[in-house]
Amino acid sequence: MTDPALSFVPDGSIRLEEAGFARVAALAEREAGLTIPQSKAAMVQSRLSRRLRATGHQDFESYLAHVESASGQDERDQMISALTTNVSHFFREEHHFDKLRSEILPPLLDRARGGGRVRIWSAGCSTGQEPYSLAITLLEMSRDVARHDIRILATDIDRGILKKATSGVFDSRQMGGLSEAQIATYFQSQPGGSTYTVTDQVKDLIAFRRLNLIDPWPMQGRFDVILCRNVVIYFSAATQKTLWPRFAQALMPGGWFFLGHSERIQDESKNLFHSDGITTYRLKTSPND
Repeated sequence: MTDPALSFVPDGSIRLEEAGFARVAALAEREAGLTIPQSKAAMVQSRLSRRLRATGHQDFESYLAHVESASGQDERDQMISALTTNVSHFFREEHHFDKLRSEILPPLLDRARGGGRVRIWSAGCSTGQEPYSLAITLLEMSRDVARHDIRILATDIDRGILKKATSGVFDSRQMGGLSEAQIATYFQSQPGGSTYTVTDQVKDLIAFRRLNLIDPWPMQGRFDVILCRNVVIYFSAATQKTLWPRFAQALMPGGWFFLGHSERIQDESKNLFHSDGITTYRLKTSPND
């Protein structure tokens, strides 16, 4: 009897069948809040076939049995990593950085110079270009920023991606969005000139941590700015609905919240924020704000 989770296509490779796809989709929803439509079945099969080869499993049935087991946590993390898309570049969605430079950061820097605390959160930081872009922006606006209580938290669910982000090493193809002056000032060119490493003055402003957004958040203090861009688009509407008030609770009164270009705050959670630019929101300080 053929297992409903797998079958073989004419070339002998294994195909993930509908029942197996349903198991993958359910696990991704449960573990990370991800919504994977049936239209993505070919993508799921391709990416998880690599995990089968990496783990030595001969078929999807044995692989799925492993990731669903109590001993499969590490591979569950690897599976979630394989199913997510990590695309980023420096100063992505430039209008957000224009808003930060012109309106948001100047008063925050003034507060820091007066002894106050400033916190920024890059939620879903991927390979690190977003938090590094934030740090570079701060340094361009205030060369002595490291002397003040200004820090960036950068989080992601993917341990492998976080390791890459923390290293601060990028090849020349990943340097788009940076000016020649920024590269010269904030990066060290490695031998051969095809690899660049972020300088310590940039790295020192950032703390990288693993965080699953659907799990409890350990942070105690509130943030002045939160960027969660091109992340919630992968979540179900129900998961997004639970996240908006959590982000609101994590912001200082009047704090700023950025989403990706195709993301919008929906439902009654719109009452928590008011729009202040393209995919730019500000936490309301009162219901009538």
